[in-house]
Amino acid sequence: MNDKQLAAPDNTAVRVALWRALHVEVDSPPHVFEDVVGLKLAAPDDGWRSRPDMSPFTQPFRASIVARARFIEDLVEEQAARGVGQYVILGAGLDTFAQRRPELASRLLVFEIDQPGPQAWKRQRLVDLGLGIPSFLRLVPVDFEAGDAWWERLAASGFDSGRPAVVASTGVSMYLTKDAIAATLRKVAALAPGSTLAMSFLLPIELADPEVRPGMERAVAGARANGTPFISFFTPTEMLTLAREAGFREVRHVSAAALAQRYFAGRTDGLRPPNNSEELLVATT
Repeated sequence: MNDKQLAAPDNTAVRVALWRALHVEVDSPPHVFEDVVGLKLAAPDDGWRSRPDMSPFTQPFRASIVARARFIEDLVEEQAARGVGQYVILGAGLDTFAQRRPELASRLLVFEIDQPGPQAWKRQRLVDLGLGIPSFLRLVPVDFEAGDAWWERLAASGFDSGRPAVVASTGVSMYLTKDAIAATLRKVAALAPGSTLAMSFLLPIELADPEVRPGMERAVAGARANGTPFISFFTPTEMLTLAREAGFREVRHVSAAALAQRYFAGRTDGLRPPNNSEELLVATT
């Protein structure tokens, strides 16, 4: 790590960790998802709760983040009960599954794929916090900009392509071209039968609920200003078609409305993910 700024996690990864922590701090129980470890990793300044992206205006997006995280971990738990023993997190960022859920994670081999600099930073933070790197966690550095192939790095880290796996990719597809997404889908579709992919994707902004559209537009502008523009948006039909063409046996769309019904029903604080914003593809081999 020659340059601390280059090595640190990106703004998006930190924001996700802070939203997850804020959910526990300010939203009423029952909490959809409980994660304060990410806050320890990020170690933000004391005034982080006053950041513009932590304001009440961003509540729907916070709900979306915790909903997708809960859904994926429920999926991992369900698949582990069926005997699936591998879990791959593409673009892991400050994910804390291995630290929060050791009773489940220790039944799996967990592979976190991320850029080398931020991942080295995270590795050091885990050590500094006394959390360490458990034997079931494999940190897999992949330099996408240098053309590294993530599936080759994954195999070198002990992943067995002959055994089924759960592969999760959240908050990543919007930064990739359609061709790059299709290539990832084809690689995962070629995994052993019984493998499952859960991938989030952004719907075109004009389809979003009117009350969250300004927030989406701000996010798009902010991403562009940070040099990481949003490139890809899909309707659910387009994403399902892309997954079928990649070779998946079964594909389904999990809407924000379905997540709201599953995890937010009966809440009186108005917390719920926005419709037609970021939703999920679940595909099986």
